[in-house]
Amino acid sequence: MPYSRRLFEVALLLLIPAMVRAQAVETAAPQDDRPIIRFVRNPDPAPDFKLTDLGGKPVTLAASQGKVILLNFWATWCGPCRAEIPDLIALQDRYKDRLQIIGLNVDDDDPAEIQKYVDETGINYPVAMTSNEIRVQYGGIPALPTSFVLDTQGRVVQKHVGLWNPAVYETEIRALLGMPIMARVETFEDKGEVFLSHANRATELPGVDLSKLTPEQRQIALHRFNADSCTCGCKFTLAQCRIWDSACAVSKAATEKIVAEISSAPAGSKTPANSTDPTGASPSPARVEKPAAPGRPVSPSTLKMPAPPDLRD
Repeated sequence: MPYSRRLFEVALLLLIPAMVRAQAVETAAPQDDRPIIRFVRNPDPAPDFKLTDLGGKPVTLAASQGKVILLNFWATWCGPCRAEIPDLIALQDRYKDRLQIIGLNVDDDDPAEIQKYVDETGINYPVAMTSNEIRVQYGGIPALPTSFVLDTQGRVVQKHVGLWNPAVYETEIRALLGMPIMARVETFEDKGEVFLSHANRATELPGVDLSKLTPEQRQIALHRFNADSCTCGCKFTLAQCRIWDSACAVSKAATEKIVAEISSAPAGSKTPANSTDPTGASPSPARVEKPAAPGRPVSPSTLKMPAPPDLRD
């Protein structure tokens, strides 16, 4: 065999693997780098209410059955609340009969003053004065604005605290209406992020370090967090308080003490799973909430959500 031909065959054998790899890269599925929106998996029904708007008309969730609903807790003294109102007006106008925004005002002012503000800003959706009882039913409102997104079946699929990019709301609305979106939809289990009653599902809590505990000790600690009440005045469990107010020094100190007790217990010892109830049952905390803290801007979203296309049905 001529030397040149043999050299060519050797070179070809060396090139084949590289050619195969290059072809595999070309035919591989493109990476999906679209932004992500998240909805609760197996969402809970939204607590219904019977209110009267500023014009005297009844306001209920049942009346908007079949629509996407955006419940917006707000106040006129809240800067971020005022900042998002033009965007909410635009969303209500754009999706008209398929979306119902309901403004639940928490002001202590005379309703006539709120009506004056509504008229001045051109709010085109019902606004009702809400009660503390309703705020508690929705897990307490730690800051303003706080908005709950309901699907067409009246279930709470997402909760947003603070000022958010309106493109996030619009993308969620379009997804729930079955309209085209430029994002991926993922689901998550509510572990207290939406309703505090589900805090007992959480395996991690804000500001609580469980890294030094064994799996068995972690379970004991989490049970204690959901069994023991916080003494800061919120009347929530320690787990609920950590989720509701991660800045609470009382619940932080209490959870740290529990972790220290469990981690220092001799191996094989029976650390009490519940310091207050020998039956092991988790008490249902009284539904009392702290006053809502003044709203503060929150990072719009890490999604960097592009504006959805203007596609109309």
